[in-house]
Amino acid sequence: MTTAQQLNTQFGIDGQVVFRKDAGGLIVAEISNPQATASLCLQGAHLMAWQPKSQSLPVVWLSRDAKLAAGKSIRGGVPVCWPWFGAHAAESGFPAHGYARTVPWQVIESGTEPNGATRLTLRLLENEKTRAQWPHDARLELTVIVGETLRMELSTENTGESDFVISEALHTYFKISDIGAVRVSGLAGCDYWDKVGGSALNKQNGAISFTSETDRVYIDTAAECVIEDDQLKRRIRVAKSGSLSTVVWTPWTAKADRMGDMGQPDGWREMLCVESANAFENAVKVTAGAKHTLIVEYRAESL
Repeated sequence: MTTAQQLNTQFGIDGQVVFRKDAGGLIVAEISNPQATASLCLQGAHLMAWQPKSQSLPVVWLSRDAKLAAGKSIRGGVPVCWPWFGAHAAESGFPAHGYARTVPWQVIESGTEPNGATRLTLRLLENEKTRAQWPHDARLELTVIVGETLRMELSTENTGESDFVISEALHTYFKISDIGAVRVSGLAGCDYWDKVGGSALNKQNGAISFTSETDRVYIDTAAECVIEDDQLKRRIRVAKSGSLSTVVWTPWTAKADRMGDMGQPDGWREMLCVESANAFENAVKVTAGAKHTLIVEYRAESL
């Protein structure tokens, strides 16, 4: 396994990218440039934090009770859900949201963009266990560009001779003032599956506000979403391509208590997930030799 020292020699960038080993033994890339700071765990290619220098608070939320442990997902940040979203269609013993977020990835490139942003590209490392769960020839890469905006590009290349179907999401947790005080615009008129209300299909009327547990998969939409946060006097824009589903999720009290790692007693009130996805009927067929890329760009604006 590559060490933090080896990674620093090969991919470190003076003053911008430093790799370190966490107390739990996982390797984390710390990114800092004149535009923003971020951190990314190589397990799961899991971006844990992002804060533009223009913002007094982080934009990406990480639970204060988040734990870094081998083979375990991290609560908060941007988990990579792949090659399936939600429960596996046939195997109840397979992990929810796929295995990409809990296995090692390798750094394959680092660099500085012309505008001064920092770029890291990682590739998922397959093993016998992952191949047993998903026996297809594929190359999964994630490019993260950290600057005044955060851009993430999740690329699935079919390197085999047979077509396959994936569902996926960048499961982004955003830092907000309070779940009862924010709203999400951009999805008015869209159909959504309500996973709390018995998987009924509904149509969104106006902006989304929150008074209870919410778990919705909006389908057939490539629209930009905006989190309006009057208390923090900012809005967060979520612009995407290669994605036709948007998931909006907050666990509320009872589920957050059961989860146990949301930052008790009320850490869940300071986060909201708006996920750019391809789920349910928007699952993507990747033909042999082809590549599919889901791209999301996040921007925070002061009100």
